[in-house]
Amino acid sequence: MISFQTPISMSTPHIYISAAPFLPSKSPLSIIFRTHFVNGIKVQRGKLLPWPTLELDSPNRSHTVTGSDDKTSRIDDGETSDAVGEPPKQHPGYVCSVAYSPNGQHIISGYSDKKIRIWNAKTGSAVAMPLEGHTDCVRSVACSCDGQHITSGSDDNSVRIWDTETSSAVGIPLEGHTRPVASVAYSPDGKHIISGSFDKTIRIWNAESYSAIGKPLEGHTGYVRSVAYSPNGLHIISGSSDKTIRIWNPETCSASGKPLMGHTRPVVSVAYSPNGQYIISGSLDKTIRIWDVNTGSAVGESLKGHTHPVMSVAYSPDGEYIISGSLDNTIRIWDVNTRSAVGVPLQGHTHPVMSVAYSPDGHHIISRSNDRFIHVWDSRSLIATQSTTSAIPAGRQHPDGWVRDTDGHLLYWVPQDCRSRPHSSALLTIPVLSVSLQIKEFAYGRSWATIKIKQTGVLS
Repeated sequence: MISFQTPISMSTPHIYISAAPFLPSKSPLSIIFRTHFVNGIKVQRGKLLPWPTLELDSPNRSHTVTGSDDKTSRIDDGETSDAVGEPPKQHPGYVCSVAYSPNGQHIISGYSDKKIRIWNAKTGSAVAMPLEGHTDCVRSVACSCDGQHITSGSDDNSVRIWDTETSSAVGIPLEGHTRPVASVAYSPDGKHIISGSFDKTIRIWNAESYSAIGKPLEGHTGYVRSVAYSPNGLHIISGSSDKTIRIWNPETCSASGKPLMGHTRPVVSVAYSPNGQYIISGSLDKTIRIWDVNTGSAVGESLKGHTHPVMSVAYSPDGEYIISGSLDNTIRIWDVNTRSAVGVPLQGHTHPVMSVAYSPDGHHIISRSNDRFIHVWDSRSLIATQSTTSAIPAGRQHPDGWVRDTDGHLLYWVPQDCRSRPHSSALLTIPVLSVSLQIKEFAYGRSWATIKIKQTGVLS
């Protein structure tokens, strides 16, 4: 019972109120309590079976890759905040862009120090040497579908292609833009690359011959901030500072239909749904919009909740959720079907969240911020934990695990592993349980005096 020393030390009745409900199902004490104590909290889902094995060095420990003004970086233990190992001597600078490898095993990031780095998504450790060649900030990175190549867009106005095996540049820089390249993306078959630039154009490149295809796509009257290919590769979308989204035919290098209009501020991020039927856009007007590709019109009302501009949006691989990063330092998860936010904003970054992305399997969310952190979140645990919160009687859970009533009185205590973690920082593999509580018959507060215990002689 040492795991529950906090509530028991506060009040003996919490042996039954706060400890008993969360005991593993196969624990002898659990069998006794659930047999005789009939007015307690019921854990409907997420209950442990046996006690977990204690580990001296857990492989599921959370880590954070961080940078500092002292020109060093470090990997911190997500629970103790202690440094893990020796810090690298060279500081990677500000993170300007992030992306997942197709297999989800690596994270690719572009930095203000003109380099690209590849990280192990599970351990947070650097993989191979930095990719060097750009002469200015690497503003955007993307990985080919086979994982063999990386493409990058930079403030040096160029696009480069890199071999992930050799960590070296492939071919010559793709040059043609006259202003910084804000966004790059691969076609689904990996044969083409598209780039959007502050020169207000989109260019299509042959990824094998390192040459431009056709003429630049022109039509936007403001910076092109974001570009993406449709899942079938037949169309390209772009979001611009001119407040519009455009759809393009890459074969004819011309616009398809009219610009999608509705945002009142620049559009800085666009993405296709996995089935290609919808487009989402994030804007400096603090909203996210969903568009029907076939009709070219907005679907329902815009998604509102962020208190500052939305800088990045992405669909989950199954198309059920949307994530967004904002200048309000938070990430939000949205349910596509209900068009509502899931739980509370994810807090952990201390500066604006500039980009977000889902891992290919949808199990994790990656975010990068101006605080120089790359955070990885367990999306399944976050969605499950935040969307199954119980109706707690006149109370709410506090960071210390106690649920209190409106007068501050203690109702019950929730173990660490069963608490929702909306304020967690970088989590590479979160050991959070998906817990749902049933409190219909829970005897709390003054009703403790009416508690019913089966009279079998064990607890009478």
